[in-house]
Amino acid sequence: MRKIFSVLIMICMALALCGCGSNNEGTEPVEDNTFVVGMECNYAPFNWTTLETNEHTVAISSVDYADGYDVMIAQLIADAMGKELVIKKIEWDGLEPAVNSGEIDAIIAGMTATPAREENVDFTTPYYESEMVLIVRADSAYVNATSIQDFGGAKVLGQLNTLYDEVIDQIEGVNHVTPLKTYPMMVVALQSGDVDALTAELPVAQGIVSSNPDLVMVRFSAENGFEADTTVSIAVQEGNTELLNAVQAALDNISVEDRVQMMADATNRQPAVEE
Repeated sequence: MRKIFSVLIMICMALALCGCGSNNEGTEPVEDNTFVVGMECNYAPFNWTTLETNEHTVAISSVDYADGYDVMIAQLIADAMGKELVIKKIEWDGLEPAVNSGEIDAIIAGMTATPAREENVDFTTPYYESEMVLIVRADSAYVNATSIQDFGGAKVLGQLNTLYDEVIDQIEGVNHVTPLKTYPMMVVALQSGDVDALTAELPVAQGIVSSNPDLVMVRFSAENGFEADTTVSIAVQEGNTELLNAVQAALDNISVEDRVQMMADATNRQPAVEE
């Protein structure tokens, strides 16, 4: 009897390991049909948070939405892959850890593929190319600057942990101010007189000056401007070649003309930059 009982226990254990019966026979693992993208939602016109919905917005909570150029690009890529787009609002410094932990599938957040970042994530080719400018107060003597070297001795501010902070040291004799985390904070510092200039890429600067009449943008010729890569690319988890190739294939089908038009639309739609 004891032997028969032992055999029965072994049979039950075997059935448990095989899925406890035949209910799972012929079924396939459920495939995640979402494309989860991380962005700050605070970097207009690339991405921002809004309470108003439109044809381009994607919900990020029960009350607000993500909008912007990055959202539009992400939606086209998700559609091309046959997936539902999900946007996660994540602070800038948390984006790379999030993609490498699997919390998100991709970073589409106006991110430049620097050598340091390429050690941690894999990038597509650029999906937008811009230029680097400076933003100053309209009543400033720097309004008429023609070279970044005209800002020697000026207090110049960039965004924390970005290329826009790193390039400041290209200005000889500059007073390199401790960077801040967001552009709304930076705009307040400029308007209050705490700093003389902000670094920014062209679309961001256009949005800031359009909503702040007391500020203007200073552009430079190639030989008198910053030496910097102002392209932005999409990042995925390092080594995830299958996803990288799928995103790249979708990106390749978005024409340059469409990308330019989407940025123009996002720039016209973006909210005022306020603290």
